[in-house]
Amino acid sequence: MKIGSKLINAENTINFLDISKKEIHAVIIGDEILSGKREDKHLMHLSKTLKGYGLWLSKVDYIPDDLEIIRKTIQEKIGSIVFCFGGIGATPDDCTRHAAALAHKQTIVQNSKAKLLIENQFGKDAYPKRILMADLPDSAELIPNVINNIPGFLINHHHFMPGFPEMAWPMIDWVIHTHYKTLINLKDVEDQSIWLDDVSESMLIDTMNEIKNRNKEIKIYSLPKLRPNKTLELGIKGTSMNVNKAMKDLKSQLKKLKFNWREN
Repeated sequence: MKIGSKLINAENTINFLDISKKEIHAVIIGDEILSGKREDKHLMHLSKTLKGYGLWLSKVDYIPDDLEIIRKTIQEKIGSIVFCFGGIGATPDDCTRHAAALAHKQTIVQNSKAKLLIENQFGKDAYPKRILMADLPDSAELIPNVINNIPGFLINHHHFMPGFPEMAWPMIDWVIHTHYKTLINLKDVEDQSIWLDDVSESMLIDTMNEIKNRNKEIKIYSLPKLRPNKTLELGIKGTSMNVNKAMKDLKSQLKKLKFNWREN
C-alpha cells in the first residue's frame, strides 16, 4: 500500500488504520485542581497543540488523587489515545504509576533506564525517595523529560506525564512526533465560525436547527460572550466539504433574516 511517497507493508497498514480510528482523550489528575487550589492549564494547551497538528480531543476527565478512580478511568479508556497529566511523582498521593499498572494488568518493576536517568540527574540524592519514580509498569516505554530527566511513560497509547506544565508540554510534542506522525493533518476536520454583534442565542435557535437538519454530518454550535460587548460566535465543525456547504447555507439564512456577521 502506498501513502504519499512511502511504501508500507500490510502489517503496518493494519496498525496505521487502527491508530487513525482512535479517539484522543485527556485525563487530568489532582485534588488541588478539583478543590480550586490550582487552575488547570493542560486542557487548553493540549487542545491547541492537537489542533495545530490537525488532531482533535474527544473527551476530558478531571479526577482526584485516588488509586481506584484513576485505575477505573484509565481502564475504561483502553482502545483510545490518552494524554494523562499528574500523579507520577513519589509522594503518597501520587497514585498514577500504580493505577496504570493495575489498569493494564501489569506488575510494577524498577525500570532500568528510568533508574539510570534519575541517578545521573540527582546522584546520591536520588535515594531513598526520588528513585521510586523509576518504579513503572513492566512494559512501559519512557517519555523524555527535558527539564529534569525524570521521565514520563507510556503503555498501549496511554501517555503519562507530570502535572507540571513546563515538563509535560514538551512531552506532548515528543509523543505526537514519535508515535503519531502519520496522523498529523491526516483527518479532514474543519471548524469555521462567524461573529454576530448584539444578537442573542435564542434568536438563532430555529435557524441552527434548520441548518443541522439539512446538513446531518456537521456539528453547529454557538458561544455567547457578554463582555466587553455582547457577541455571539456561531460555528460549524465537520469535514471541510460539509462545513463549507453548511456555512454557505447558514450565511444565506442569516442574510434572509437581515443579520450581519463578521468573519474570523
